[in-house]
Amino acid sequence: MMKKDTASQFSPMTLLLHWVVGVTMVALLAMGVVMVQTENYGLFSWHKSFGVIIFFVVILRVIWRSKNGWPTPVSQYSHLEHITAKIIHWVLIVGTVLMPITGFLNSSVGGHGVVVFGVELVARNVDPNNPRSALAHSEALYSAAHVLHYAIGYIVIFAVLLHVVGALKHHIIDKDGTLKRMLGSKV
Repeated sequence: MMKKDTASQFSPMTLLLHWVVGVTMVALLAMGVVMVQTENYGLFSWHKSFGVIIFFVVILRVIWRSKNGWPTPVSQYSHLEHITAKIIHWVLIVGTVLMPITGFLNSSVGGHGVVVFGVELVARNVDPNNPRSALAHSEALYSAAHVLHYAIGYIVIFAVLLHVVGALKHHIIDKDGTLKRMLGSKV
C-alpha cells in the first residue's frame, strides 16, 4: 500500500508527482513562450513529445490527489490566504490537465499531426498544393484550441508565479515549514 500524506510530511508519491509535473510544465511553458516570442518553432517536436507524455503523469497526479485528499496546511492562515491558495491550486491542477489537451487538439485538428519522439500518433494533413504546409481538419476547432492553449498557458504561468511567491512567503516570512514539507522534510 502506498504511503499517504500526513500533516507533517508528504508521501514520496506526492513529492514525485508534484515535482515531475511542476518542472516539466514550467519547461514546456518556457518553451512555448520562447517559440511564440521568437517565432522560432524548432522546439516544437520536443514541446509536443513532452506535452503528450506529461499528460499521463498529470492524470496520475489528479487521481493521486483525489484519492489522497488535499494537503493539510502546516499552520493556521487567514481566510483570504486559505481561499487564495485553494484557487491557485485548482487553477494549477485544471491548467495542467487542459494544457496538454488543448495542445494535442491544436496540433491534430490543425493538421500538423502529433509525433512523440518519432512515433506518429496523428498524421499530418498535408496540403496537396503546398506539401510543406498543413491543412486544418476544422478551422473553427483549430482556432479554438489554439486560443485556449495560448490563454491557459499565460493563466498557468501567472498561477505558477503566485504559487512560488506563496511558497517563499511561507518559508521566509511565516517560517512555517510549508516549503520544507514540499521538499520532502518532516515538519
